[in-house]
Parts: sequence; structure tokens; C-alpha cells
Amino acid sequence: MRRKLTDYLLVTLKGVGMGAADVVPGVSGGTIAFISGIYEELINSIKSINFSSLKQLFKNGIKDFWISINGNFLLAVFVGILISVFSLARILKYILDNNPVLIWSFFFGLIIASAIFVSKKAVKWNFSILLTLIIGGIVAYFVTIITPTETTDAYWFIFLSGALAICAMILPGISGAFILLLLGKYKFILGAIIEVKMDIIMTLGCGAIIGLLVFSNLLSWLLKKYHNLTIALLSGFMLGSLNKVWPWKITASAFTNINGKIKPLVEKNVLPDTYFEFSHKDPQLFYCVLLAIAGFFIIFFVEKFFNKSKTV
Repeated sequence: MRRKLTDYLLVTLKGVGMGAADVVPGVSGGTIAFISGIYEELINSIKSINFSSLKQLFKNGIKDFWISINGNFLLAVFVGILISVFSLARILKYILDNNPVLIWSFFFGLIIASAIFVSKKAVKWNFSILLTLIIGGIVAYFVTIITPTETTDAYWFIFLSGALAICAMILPGISGAFILLLLGKYKFILGAIIEVKMDIIMTLGCGAIIGLLVFSNLLSWLLKKYHNLTIALLSGFMLGSLNKVWPWKITASAFTNINGKIKPLVEKNVLPDTYFEFSHKDPQLFYCVLLAIAGFFIIFFVEKFFNKSKTV
């Protein structure tokens, strides 16, 4: 596909959206890739990085290798992701720390609309496809209620964490950051990055690269062979993940020392009136609903915008 510079700028913008989503545990960059129309191209481009393309690198040089892996497209996407992560991380963290209910309400509406949009990609619906959607929803729901646990800091587990996190990152509905949280490695990895612990960063990076290459091949194969079932499963993942982004939560158990170990923080979803009574905060229900509706309709505006740019 031939693209102009302005086209690649738009692809980078889509990457920025993916990065912004992946900063927040529970919101996936894969969702943004899906609604912006670059999901399958992204998966197939990553899949093209294989022994065949590496042979071209050594035989014909960098130019042929770059073309064979759709390098310009991949570069534009990942540049956008990096720009977003480094520029928006502080802003999103500030909003989550100061107005969590409002921002989660916005994400809640956004994900509902995204699930509807993704499900429309299925050409034909029947009982088996509907069942797959339900199974996907149940699996994602149970993933979101798993309590973060303490795990080993061994290199093999860091490698595995990187592989699993990157796989989740390209799946609509569940973010890589959330998987690291479930594996008990979110703060550990964050600390390693801040302190520039290269052994940890490189181990995590190697796991991410291997996981991305392997999983992209699996996803590409599923989309080709079982397109409708795969779309239904991804839609289910997104619906199931709504449990994680429910705006009103209270702390069910705080960090406490039990037999010398730290008990993880557990949050429980509640109704708005219970949350406001518990938190002693002024009711924000009207603004929460307004933001959820805004998030819902933004997806459809984004869809219409990108539908006008199908050549991108």
C-alpha cells in the first residue's frame, strides 16, 4: 500500500491513541488499533518479521527487508506509541489520582462503543459465534477479578511477563499494564525502568519481542481461518473487561502485613450511592454519565473519520 507523508502522520496519530490507552491498566491499545482500522495490518506486519524476511536482509540488504516487513508503517505506529507513553503518562496519572471516577466513566463508555464496533466486523452471526462472544466475556471478566499476587523476580519470570504483557497489549480489551499488575510485576518493572536496570529491561524486552512475534502469527492465522469467531472472541474480551473499568470502586482490603508479607490492595465494584457515601465526596453522577456518553459517541465519530481515510 503506497502512502504519503500525511498518511504516515495519521498512522502515527493512531499509534499515539494506542499508547495513551496502554498507559492505563484495563484499557488496551489493541482496542484503539481496531477502531482506527489498522489492527489487521499491524498484526500481519509484525507477523512478516520472520526467517524469510531476515534472509532478505542478509541477501538483498536493508531496503528489501524494510519493504517486506512494512517497516514505514510499523515505525509510524511505534513512534506514535512512544510519543504518547512519554508525553501523556504524567497527565493520565494525574487525572487518575485526582478524578478517577470521571476518567473511568469516560473509558467505560468508550469500551462499550468499541465492543459494538468490533462486533460489527463479524460478517455473519450464529449460535457458535454468539457462544464464543459469551466465553470471551466470561474469560476476560475472571481475568479482571484475579487478585494481584507476589511472584518471583527470577529472569525467566520477567521474560514470561514481557511475553504475556505484549500479547495482551495487542488484544482489544485487556492491557499489558494490567497483565503486569496481575502478575505482581507492575511496580517492579516500573521501578526497574526508573532506575535503568538494564538486565531487567533487556530480559523484559526480549520476552516482549518473542511474545509479539509468536502471538501475531497466531492472531493472523485465526483472523484468516476463523475470522468471525475471532472477532466474537475479541468483542467478548472487551465486554468482560468492563468490570475492570467500572467507575465506582471502594477498597475491600488495604495493604497490611500478614506473617511478614504484604497483602495486596483489593478493590470492589459498588453502585454510585455506596461509593459517594463511602468516599465522602460530592456526587458526580451527572458528570460521570455525561463523560460515559461522550466516550461512547467519540468512538463513532472516530469510526466515521477513519472510514474517510480508508487508503491510510
